[in-house]
Amino acid sequence: MSRPQPELSLKMAREVLGVSSAATPAEVRKAFRAAAKRAHPDQGGDEGAFRQVMDAYQRLQDPLSERFVQTPARARPTPDPDLEITPKLALEGGDIDHRMPDGQFIRITLPPGLRSGDKVVAAGAELCVYIRAHDGVLVRGDDLWMTVKVAPGLLKKGGRITLETPIGRRSVWIDRKAAERGLVRVEGEGLPARGRRPAGHLFVRLHAQPSLADSAALALLRRFAAAWAA
Repeated sequence: MSRPQPELSLKMAREVLGVSSAATPAEVRKAFRAAAKRAHPDQGGDEGAFRQVMDAYQRLQDPLSERFVQTPARARPTPDPDLEITPKLALEGGDIDHRMPDGQFIRITLPPGLRSGDKVVAAGAELCVYIRAHDGVLVRGDDLWMTVKVAPGLLKKGGRITLETPIGRRSVWIDRKAAERGLVRVEGEGLPARGRRPAGHLFVRLHAQPSLADSAALALLRRFAAAWAA
């Protein structure tokens, strides 16, 4: 069973990739590619260092970070031989149209459960998979991470909430300990098991938003849920 890993700060993520706070998305990507190549186990690197490089890159793409949430589409890096996919595609698999270096577009059918660093062979080329943050969801190792805004009262007493997640709508019970930490884990709802990689979990970070006041109906539902769970 995996445990929640300490989240990289933006400063630490930049240090891992060797970029400054003024780096453009293109510069971050270039630094990431160089760091990933050095750390990749197939190139004599270390798996732990490779995972850290992946986490740093994903942290800098996290839509919740103050620098990248407003990145305009035109500032995004140009297509290249590596294959970037969304967490949803990594979770479920499916078809993706990919632009090759020569400008040709090909359609690739991906299996579910891909991880960053996995290799996919298409049109005679070996592509390295990178899972980018998308729609507020990012992948860290085998796990999915997302953040939701909740009423402050939920972080004091706990309760049940309904979430729209990459795996569909889920009703999640938040006990008092999880509420205090601001983090809840949904067992086995991360990336599916694949090869030697185990199934991951879904981690939900809880951020209080004062404007989301508890409604009378929600308060009643929470009391009922607490009594039912007792």
